[in-house]
Amino acid sequence: MTQLIPAWVDGDLVPLDKLDVHRRGLRHPAVSVFLLDGDRFLIQRRALGKYHTPGLWANACCTHPRWGEAPDDCAARRLGEELGVTGIALRPRGEVEYRADVGGGMVEHERVRLFTGDWRRGLAIRPDPDEVMDWRWLSVPELRGEIAEAPERFTPWLRLYLARHSDAIFGST
Repeated sequence: MTQLIPAWVDGDLVPLDKLDVHRRGLRHPAVSVFLLDGDRFLIQRRALGKYHTPGLWANACCTHPRWGEAPDDCAARRLGEELGVTGIALRPRGEVEYRADVGGGMVEHERVRLFTGDWRRGLAIRPDPDEVMDWRWLSVPELRGEIAEAPERFTPWLRLYLARHSDAIFGST
């Protein structure tokens, strides 16, 4: 099934097939969500069937808005689709841009809107097994240590967010 996402071509934002956008390395909008619980945040391990970076650890969720979809609506939708989590108020935390080879001849060249949300006790995490194979909570220092030991276990964007944008996402940690 073709999924149309916005991408910039010759300065214009146009709807294109998501896989084509990644194969061509076109710049496109994206969203990334971080769920916070005090000094910990949730990371998820991408399912092995994902078309890129399968089995790697990432933030709570990240995706691309559909053509015509607002970034905040997209972030809330995808949090529900990937982790089964709904009803969390998401706060915008700025915008970043990155370009990363994600393997298989694909490149993520994303202009990302970052969102955070505070975890509420009593909520359940019910991941879609086609999207998420595992999840866990850890602190930023714990994640920094794990990335230093085995960076290949983590998505390029999570490593980049932690190295360059953790103040915007987490405050000063």
